[in-house]
Amino acid sequence: EAGIPILGTSPDMIDLAEDRDRFKRLLDKLGLKQPKNGIAYSVEQARIIAGELGLPFVVRPSYVLGGRAMAIIRDEVMFEDYLLGTLPSLIPSEVKAKYPNDKTGQINTVLGKNPLLFDRYLSDAIEVDVDCLSDGRDVFVAGIMEHIEEAGIHSGDSACSLPPRSLSADIIAELERQTRAMALALDVGGLMNVQYAIKDGVIYVLEVNPRASRTVPFVAKVIGQPIAKIAARVMAGETLGSFDLKPASLGHVGVKEAVFPFARFPGVDVLLGPEMRSTGEVIGLDRSFDVAFAKSQLGAGSKVPVKGTVFVSVRDEDKPRIVPAVRILADLGFRILATGGTLKLLQEAGIDAARINKVLEGRPHCVDAIKNGEIQLIFNTTEGPQALADSRSLRRAALLHKVPYYTTLAGAIAAAEGIKAYCRGDLEVRSLQSYFERAA
Repeated sequence: EAGIPILGTSPDMIDLAEDRDRFKRLLDKLGLKQPKNGIAYSVEQARIIAGELGLPFVVRPSYVLGGRAMAIIRDEVMFEDYLLGTLPSLIPSEVKAKYPNDKTGQINTVLGKNPLLFDRYLSDAIEVDVDCLSDGRDVFVAGIMEHIEEAGIHSGDSACSLPPRSLSADIIAELERQTRAMALALDVGGLMNVQYAIKDGVIYVLEVNPRASRTVPFVAKVIGQPIAKIAARVMAGETLGSFDLKPASLGHVGVKEAVFPFARFPGVDVLLGPEMRSTGEVIGLDRSFDVAFAKSQLGAGSKVPVKGTVFVSVRDEDKPRIVPAVRILADLGFRILATGGTLKLLQEAGIDAARINKVLEGRPHCVDAIKNGEIQLIFNTTEGPQALADSRSLRRAALLHKVPYYTTLAGAIAAAEGIKAYCRGDLEVRSLQSYFERAA
């Protein structure tokens, strides 16, 4: 408004990407998919859309950083708490002064300016981050990162792998195509980050950030290109073509892991969700995923146990898929403890395991075992408000006693593979440059 030149992506295009309604219309125009969704500008609209989508669903406000006020809504109580609790905290002070006692008025006011997007929650989807450079004419896809945790956990909190560890060549090519289409449609000048979810082979666009993302330093180190510096020069007027960037052919794998401050905050729950909670990140780098993952855990300050006892308790849909990870640990000599349903499945799969009580089943239970130093590793996945509440004491005990704790199936599988590599003695310390010398 003051007439000051803005370098890089224009403010209007930034607004287009940040405004949930405008962005939805852009994706429709480009023929790209989003999860089934709806836009709400009022509490009344929010309730109607929630009813149409059904539970669970994800709420994404416009113009927020770090996933602020995003939430996965799993039941009606959570939804009402969200509408009457979370939204007023986003309202500017001048609006609060105008509506000192009227929560509904506050909510309608903030929604009137900033629409809410309601997404159908894609359970068991793979989330992917893509960072690219663009000058409005050419696009260079710098990195495609496959999250280790499933979709629904904020990208800043999720561990991820570059290059992707399980995506097919066709899916990778389509991710690159969709990223280019959006970068050119937004006339991006500099960096852009896109978050996708992949479920049953279908790619869904979650959101676009027409700016540098927290993943940029990670991507730059893994591919060996100063992409932030290149982005700044593109924003200042240089063409992307003048840098002669080529897709990296990597002989190594980078794993990004988040660092959390949970131990500094008494009473906090360590369960991850759409709001970002990490305060830093580390890189594990090696020639294979399993070794790189083990390095990332060590770098983040987590223990990588090589012996001891593993406690396993997973939700029903994860039970068949947790078996290979538990078998790896059993073969390494770990003792296996499991709760009733999980134990039955492990025994049917031929894995020697013993039973331990859940907290609600009476003492001695799993939290007692953690406090007594009898458990060195935990695999625990839960679903539903009651199950999450019931397992809170377990997560808290693991945090206080520094026991590695994996709350997703993918994280548990990666941990088992990393521990196997660590036990083999595969971890070597090398300089970052040595990986690129080898490639050259």
